Amino acid sequence: MKLESISADAFDAVFYPGGHGPLWDLVDNAASISLIEQLNSADKPVGVVCHASAALVNAKAADGSALVKGKKVTGFSNTEEDAVQLTDVVPLLVEDALQEKGAIYEKGPDWGSFILEDSNLISGQNPASSEAAANAVLARLR
Repeated sequence: MKLESISADAFDAVFYPGGHGPLWDLVDNAASISLIEQLNSADKPVGVVCHASAALVNAKAADGSALVKGKKVTGFSNTEEDAVQLTDVVPLLVEDALQEKGAIYEKGPDWGSFILEDSNLISGQNPASSEAAANAVLARLR
């Protein structure tokens, strides 16, 4: 299915897995931003892990402010990006981009499982956080 064909009304949650692709594919993707905003407005869980936290960067809250402003969120850290030696390759650093939008960025130890939940936003720091983040989304749906 193409992202453009997804209706927020048809889903109870959204979960964006990581990988570096979201840094190029989702940050400015209008369909993705709209889906996140619609699910957020409906108070449905929005889950992101690792680099997919970048999908939140340009999403807006109902009042027009940045969706992540004042919210605790996590995503791939600057130190983890340095460790994989891609800091100078990626179009943005997730940690910096979230903080620039007013997020309260927190992280755990590099490569360890670490998730945050703030209202309906569920975010995981890195690949090791995938299972915990997915389980948190599932718990919200129960």
